[in-house]
Amino acid sequence: MTEKILIADDHGVVRLGLSLMIKKLRPSVIIDEVSNYRSLLDILNKKEFDLIVLDIKMPDGNFQETLEIIKIKHPNIKVLIFSAQDEQLFAVRYLKMGADGFLHKLATEEEISKALEKMFDKGSYISNEVKDTMVFNSLNKHVPSQNPIEVLSNREMEIAEKLIKGLSLKDISNDLNIHIASVSTYKTRLFKKLDVQTVPELIEIFRLYDISLS
Repeated sequence: MTEKILIADDHGVVRLGLSLMIKKLRPSVIIDEVSNYRSLLDILNKKEFDLIVLDIKMPDGNFQETLEIIKIKHPNIKVLIFSAQDEQLFAVRYLKMGADGFLHKLATEEEISKALEKMFDKGSYISNEVKDTMVFNSLNKHVPSQNPIEVLSNREMEIAEKLIKGLSLKDISNDLNIHIASVSTYKTRLFKKLDVQTVPELIEIFRLYDISLS
């Protein structure tokens, strides 16, 4: 049976490079390309695919909603996330949201070949590093929840909102009329709960779960 792959990425050079590499690895494969979420959903209503190689940052839609639609309307299609994001930080979360695999954009040709083989033969793929992380989290009973942001308190959400807006700890202290040491404590707590180290990572978590901050 001829394998059918849909590459969804808003960068043409990424689509071209990945397409050429996949063709080299699996010459008989049929490949289609889209550059945004709307086109992705449109083509799924017209053609059948075995695998979607999906970037998580594209225009005309959002990742979580699109993934949910794919899984509900096209349950037989496997979804391999293809992202430049930190694998250790995001891979498990994407898998819990319904993705079938995660492949980093800096993956070698050998890794891409292995990922495709696993996706077609087993229906899933994660790297050995991610497997180790999942085992570690399981042993330490620290498996991320479906939506980790839900564990934040109201005050922690306020602090997160202002950090994302670029406010300093001093600015937040003045804005909320609380001591700067308290702001620092809240920041430490929410970073620990979300398992992030920096504000950019915090922003990615909120973007991932489509949390709108006022």
